[in-house]
Amino acid sequence: MSASLGAPADGLFEVGQRPPFRAYLAEAWRRRTFAYTLAQFKIVSGLLQNRLGILWLVLRPLFMAAIYGTLFGALLSESARPDDWIPYVLTGTFTFQFFTGCFGAGSKSITSNSRLVQSLGFPRILLPVSVVLEEALRAIPIFTLLVILLPIFGVPMRWSWLLIIPILAMMALFNFGVALIVARMSVWTRDVQQFIPIVNRVLFYVSSIFFQVDLIFADNPLILTIAHLVPTYDFIAMIRGVTLVDHAVPSLALIAAPIWTVLALGIGLVYFWKAEARYGLSE
Repeated sequence: MSASLGAPADGLFEVGQRPPFRAYLAEAWRRRTFAYTLAQFKIVSGLLQNRLGILWLVLRPLFMAAIYGTLFGALLSESARPDDWIPYVLTGTFTFQFFTGCFGAGSKSITSNSRLVQSLGFPRILLPVSVVLEEALRAIPIFTLLVILLPIFGVPMRWSWLLIIPILAMMALFNFGVALIVARMSVWTRDVQQFIPIVNRVLFYVSSIFFQVDLIFADNPLILTIAHLVPTYDFIAMIRGVTLVDHAVPSLALIAAPIWTVLALGIGLVYFWKAEARYGLSE
């Protein structure tokens, strides 16, 4: 009897105690359907509030690409723009939105679900998981639209387009790691959420969405190397490399992207897990 009281049973853990790391991940995996259901619910509930419904999943990134593409297309000289300007902007904008969605919503995944955190017992990591799943589901129609639009704008279809799937899968793991980090930081101080749009805006301009860093910084190897190490640039460059004809992926980006993914995921998992027992206590 005493032995049964001294240890958690059936995957349950004592309230206010941090479970062992491996047991914690195993329990999160066992309850993975909760995260998927929550992601589906948030998408549906959000779309039902709009008349156009599911169309907004593709209209929002399409409008963003059209507005910024027109603006930067007018500002940049013809020599600074790639020949395939529209496909270049579309691939960059659509890929970047996948990151910003996970980054922004991930920072609020715990704080915006305080009642759920306080009332139900479950691994809190499932909330950032649901955010990434939600954004991944949103990305499906967006990249389906991309595959439809690219041939319209003169990009020939290639078998390499299938590599979009594993690249986005790796990016999802990177986004998940980042979401875990900012989720815990936001619980510690809500001010973190105020910096998210600023960080997104900086990354927006340094990720080569509208200009070619290899062309602009060709005479400055140091800055070019730093640009190639920006994680969002790496994933955008990889998507362009498998979809567009004239945009080879820099070797450094091919090396950096998996390293960023492993680092973000590893640090994020441990960092988030260490505060598991405190989530909801100060809400």
